[in-house]
Amino acid sequence: MTMQCVLLINGSTYRAEIAAEDTLLTLVRDVAGLKGSKLGCNQGVCGACTVLVGGWPVRACLTLAADCTDADIVTVEGLERDTIGVRLQRAFGECGAVQCGFCIPGMLMSARALLDKNPAPSLDQIRIGLSGNLCRCSGYRKIVDAVRLAATENAA
Repeated sequence: MTMQCVLLINGSTYRAEIAAEDTLLTLVRDVAGLKGSKLGCNQGVCGACTVLVGGWPVRACLTLAADCTDADIVTVEGLERDTIGVRLQRAFGECGAVQCGFCIPGMLMSARALLDKNPAPSLDQIRIGLSGNLCRCSGYRKIVDAVRLAATENAA
């Protein structure tokens, strides 16, 4: 059985015929064509698929698309229209926080949610804010440094 679904992603409306079990990640990638969010573990552990739903970071691989029909959804592509998101992206580059890049979309989204709730987080708060995202390449120091830099620029 399928149903009509209307989603607001990065300010644009997308309509799709979905099955009850279709995930938000499937719609983001396959219907909206936004490939930034990654399918990593498909179990909600790695955080590569993190998007913001109503300002909160969620695992798109575990979130049913049907549950997001009335929410404002932001993917990593949506950060280009967001001042703090642009600062985060620039800081990740400046701090050398990007290596293979697979985890970075999820890291950016978790960092964006953190800075929205806490514009001047402590080092420990940044670590906790990113704790649901795994990175296999960079270690975490450069990623934490990048979030700290973006927060400092945000405060200025």
